[in-house]
Amino acid sequence: MGKKSIPESGIYDARSLGAGRMLLLGFQHMFAMFGATILVPILTGLDVSTTLLFAGLGTLLFHLITGGKVPAFLGSSFAFLGGYATIAPLLDGNTPNTELLPYACFGVMCAGFMYVILAALFKLFGTSKVMRFFPPIVTGPIIIAIGLNLSSSAINNCTQNWWIALAAIVIIIAANIWGKGMIKIIPILLGVLGSYLLAIAFDPAVRAKLVADVSEAKWFALPIHKEATIFGLFSGKVNSEMLVTAVVTIVPLSLATMVEHIGDISAISSTCERNFIQDPGLHRTLTGDGLATALAAIFGAPANTTYGENTGVLALSRIYDPRVIRIAAVLAMLFSFSPKFAALISAMPAGTIGGVSLVLYGMISAVGVRNVVENKVDFTKSRNVLIAALILVLSIGISYSAAGSLSLGKISLSGLAVGSIVGIILNAVMPGKDYVYGSDKQGDESVNFIIQ
Repeated sequence: MGKKSIPESGIYDARSLGAGRMLLLGFQHMFAMFGATILVPILTGLDVSTTLLFAGLGTLLFHLITGGKVPAFLGSSFAFLGGYATIAPLLDGNTPNTELLPYACFGVMCAGFMYVILAALFKLFGTSKVMRFFPPIVTGPIIIAIGLNLSSSAINNCTQNWWIALAAIVIIIAANIWGKGMIKIIPILLGVLGSYLLAIAFDPAVRAKLVADVSEAKWFALPIHKEATIFGLFSGKVNSEMLVTAVVTIVPLSLATMVEHIGDISAISSTCERNFIQDPGLHRTLTGDGLATALAAIFGAPANTTYGENTGVLALSRIYDPRVIRIAAVLAMLFSFSPKFAALISAMPAGTIGGVSLVLYGMISAVGVRNVVENKVDFTKSRNVLIAALILVLSIGISYSAAGSLSLGKISLSGLAVGSIVGIILNAVMPGKDYVYGSDKQGDESVNFIIQ
């Protein structure tokens, strides 16, 4: 792609570049989202192949609902990791909790439908009137608590092999701070690959597991497993209390991801110099994101979210044609049909997972701090101090208590659920609200779970 072929404003129709270059651009977008997207199933026990399939399908569904206008890729969301860890924590040896994962997926499905409800409210009342119920003094501390609640699992994985974990951390930091071009965009993927290769080279146990798992895996298989889907859950005996617990625990987390979505669409609009908030409109982009999340959860894949990595690729390449994103979506779907590829990912050592997640979980909490700082939340006001204090103490304290949750009859509420609900209610009833959505563009866009 020579400079003459790319105008200063960027290319909105990549067909002029030819099919070969469009395919190459599609691969670039796929690899940009790849590292973060596959990390979520690794950390939760969900299936890697199913995740890739519904990242692709979710992206195509989003493009269909938005009229094919927004060049956004939908990959795995990190914001729901706390919900998965609460409802279906990994068993010893990072073994997936196959019995409880479908319940967590049911909660994520309901969270996806919350997007559709919010989209309808945006259509009816406008952005500012809806967002005043979800100010930074509520979403910021919730995000901080998400990262801190997950921190212990990162440390537990790191203790399996601290040298491999440190290698992953060093690679991520080096790529993100000193990397150029694509290197800077994919630090997570590089951290995973680099530490994984070191583990293979120096740890015979990792080598043996990798060889055994990959050799036994088939080249081709369907990436959907009925027992991991919500259909499989309802085909047997269902624990209704656990269903309610999953919904109450996970749905409040969608508050942060919906704000993140608005920031992401604003960032894509700024990058492409087109107002996607106005056309096709937030009501359409939220609906597309929410339905993609619900669809993925129904079939046992993690929640979807618009990916900042791919926005970075748009800025780097100045190719804004949504068709290139759809090529990346199709490529992800094709890779999902290879169990050998999934086995290669599943054999990843705990040290690698620990090192990467240590950075990731810390970054999630840092995003919460950024959300509070950039919105200039006034902590000289007692109402703000009380709201933040109760969200943090309830979210973290309950999670690390002996019971690990708050029981209300047969329903168990996680610390995150209790903290979120209390924060929303307190903000709604206490006087002195000072947040107005739209008054500070930088602050409004400061919720972003993607590491760039």
